[in-house]
Amino acid sequence: MANIILAVCTSFLFIITAASAIESSYWWVRIWDFPRLLITFVSLVAFAGTVLLASGSLRWMCTAALLGVIGWQCYRIYPYTPLGAHEVEFAKAGAAGDENQCFKALSFNVLQDNRNFQPTIDMIAREDPDLLLLLETDRQWIDAVAPVTQKYPHKFEVPLDNLYGLAFYSRLPVRRHEVRYIAEKGTPSIFVWLETPAGETFHFIGLHPRPPQPGHNTQNRDGEIAVAAHMASEENVPVLAMGDFNDVAWSKTSQTFKRIGGYVDPRVGRGFYSTFPAYWPVFRWPLDHLFITPDIAVRAVSVLENTGSDHLPVTASLCIKPGLGKRLNDDPENPDADDYEDATDMIEKMVEEGESRNPDQG
Repeated sequence: MANIILAVCTSFLFIITAASAIESSYWWVRIWDFPRLLITFVSLVAFAGTVLLASGSLRWMCTAALLGVIGWQCYRIYPYTPLGAHEVEFAKAGAAGDENQCFKALSFNVLQDNRNFQPTIDMIAREDPDLLLLLETDRQWIDAVAPVTQKYPHKFEVPLDNLYGLAFYSRLPVRRHEVRYIAEKGTPSIFVWLETPAGETFHFIGLHPRPPQPGHNTQNRDGEIAVAAHMASEENVPVLAMGDFNDVAWSKTSQTFKRIGGYVDPRVGRGFYSTFPAYWPVFRWPLDHLFITPDIAVRAVSVLENTGSDHLPVTASLCIKPGLGKRLNDDPENPDADDYEDATDMIEKMVEEGESRNPDQG
């Protein structure tokens, strides 16, 4: 019986690991990008069981397969462990100089169906961010947080009841903003050009594409992320990207986004900063992201407490001080021809998907 259980478990782990290495936008392939930490843990348990309980040729077959699984999973998540090298060194207290160049940003998927508003209101009031991005906001959520968001002079609210509403609030001066429906109607993204009180300009990108799930592959998600990457690469100002990407930091799509957009990731070499699912603390994965161009200095990045959503909030203390940022941050990894080809392919598939879903729209 032990041999059968171990053989089935090993086969399953090997198959889903091999599937995750396939370049495909099918949801049942892409979902295996997410639980790499969980797969690694289960594989280690299965490996121990194989060594202790398996016998005959099955023992060696399972051992080899599980070592391959563990090696591949660790290879993908390794940069986001404390063993990896930092891409971003945090600025020490006082190093940024002029406080008018610094601000605090907070991004949070509130969970539309969560109607216990007060913990989130209390968290926002306590953190008091200068920039606040809220996702999955319907009209009830917009109205509920109004007592704490009314202090923001700049408000851009898109309440929707389809799990993809968003709201952006800024204490910093806003030069212009755009709400775009890149991939499909009903999934907005927000692009805001801001100034610090010291007059430093920068660009904020807030994303929340649809996740891979039955009946919904990743063409639109990947295409939306690729479009946002190209937009960042065309900017000549610092760029901050936040939001629930419905993708993990180590996926091919996120890594292509990083390279084309010219981003660095403060989480690299520090930990997963996992945010989802909030109610499953041991095996969460990093679904809510923070990427910066290297001309932004980072003081701190934190994942906050559970306030009733299935996500955890992400907050960061940042300074638009290009000289300091470039001293503290690595140069971003340069994109190659394959990255541009991949991004183009993602965008083309997104367009094709939109045309197939809306054949009557020219």
